[in-house]
Amino acid sequence: MIRRVLIANRGEIALRVIRTCRELAIATVAVYSEADVDAPHVAAADEAVPIGPAPATDSYLNIPKIIEAARRAKADAVHPGYGFLSESAAFAQTCEEAGLTFIGPPSAVIARAGSKTAAREAVRAAGVPVVPGGLPVSQADADLAQAIRGVGYPALLKAVAGGGGKGMRVVRSAEEITDAIGAARREVQRAFGDGTLYVERLIERPRHVEVQILADAHGQMVHLFERDCTLQRRYQKVVEEAPAPTLAPGVRERLTQAGLAAARAVGYVNAGTVEFLLQGDGERAEFFFLEINARLQVEHPVTEEVTGIDLVRAQLVIAAGEPLPFSQPDIVCRGHAVECRIYAEDSARLLPQSGRLLRYREPHGTGIRLDSGVREGQTITVHYDPMIAKLTAYAETRAAAFARVTDALRAFEILGVRHNVAFLLALLARPEVAACETDTGFIEAHLDELAARPSAQIQRAAAAIAAFVVARGPSPVRATAAPMPDPWQTLGRLDW
Repeated sequence: MIRRVLIANRGEIALRVIRTCRELAIATVAVYSEADVDAPHVAAADEAVPIGPAPATDSYLNIPKIIEAARRAKADAVHPGYGFLSESAAFAQTCEEAGLTFIGPPSAVIARAGSKTAAREAVRAAGVPVVPGGLPVSQADADLAQAIRGVGYPALLKAVAGGGGKGMRVVRSAEEITDAIGAARREVQRAFGDGTLYVERLIERPRHVEVQILADAHGQMVHLFERDCTLQRRYQKVVEEAPAPTLAPGVRERLTQAGLAAARAVGYVNAGTVEFLLQGDGERAEFFFLEINARLQVEHPVTEEVTGIDLVRAQLVIAAGEPLPFSQPDIVCRGHAVECRIYAEDSARLLPQSGRLLRYREPHGTGIRLDSGVREGQTITVHYDPMIAKLTAYAETRAAAFARVTDALRAFEILGVRHNVAFLLALLARPEVAACETDTGFIEAHLDELAARPSAQIQRAAAAIAAFVVARGPSPVRATAAPMPDPWQTLGRLDW
């Protein structure tokens, strides 16, 4: 039985874990850096322990400090969330050696799943289709170049360690090889401390689909159907939905079974995701294994909404050594859910932003779910991921879910930092999105249209309105008045 969980993370995922732990009467311990001393997750936990300066390497990525915090707080388990140390086999192993229950896969499984090349070979042996490619003979430039020529153009250089698109470089001709290898190696060395690269054939214009897996330590493994994460930029997901809207029934059955086979091939335990690239339409569509994410995914809320299963609760049950309380026939997919990631960013340049949230009001309504980790007055810092919130809408149909999430985005009030709400509204309004005629390169191909900058005149007017709103303070008739539109949100959509 798990009694006290330390959450080795911050922001919305820390609050998400706290919520389920509270429902199960499990005590929670937050950790926080100097930059997060007044963050909402710190106040929400039963206890909070400081772990060092703002830079993640000195706090949220510092394994000894987190283990010491767990000891000080007398925690008996650690939940890593996602990002930071969530896919670190070394962290999971250190928790195991310290007598802490790691709420995720065992360290050996993380190591197998985390090695892209080892996972590819294990999955290939299990009969799951994989993208052509592999590890070169050595990491010498000449051998990498030979591997690229062997795969054929266009090729994709990828990092063996890590993920999130770090180090990915497309190579379309022999002339691009040298620069691509150098740039990819430098980026992955900085990001992961391991510059090892491998090569895949680039699948042109694919959709991105993934299968959610749960596996207990008693041999039971189930899937919770699939998600579509095609709308992304620079290999970072922006909008996710469940179920995948383009899958024919036969393809869905083959895809989910392939996800289970891939997870079994690495001996998976706990919650995880098997990612695929999808090409073609109808029953003749093909899919190829991409990777296994050995953690809870950012986009897990859409799966929870369509299945009614709390994935964090399932993680805790499995980590406690208990069997899953349901089997595959019990899991039913109903309705449709879509999630939008709200970021502090300059969408036109795809650059994160920082600043103080002068005004922050979340939308509410039927079928609307908000997973956030910020509060009004808080500062979005340069030290961490600039996600403000995740907005999820659920409805009986895809069209109704998209209508709900669009209305909710329009009601979102964020003032003080640039954000991507107007960008998301422009994206969801595209007819290609409604018709599912997109691929993983869609956003970048249409970025100029989606993130059109307002004129200087509009920006000056918006700044004046913003200053007035802040100076005036809360309206005494706020409860009955219509919401005042956020000028930073609406200025990109005004027809002046």
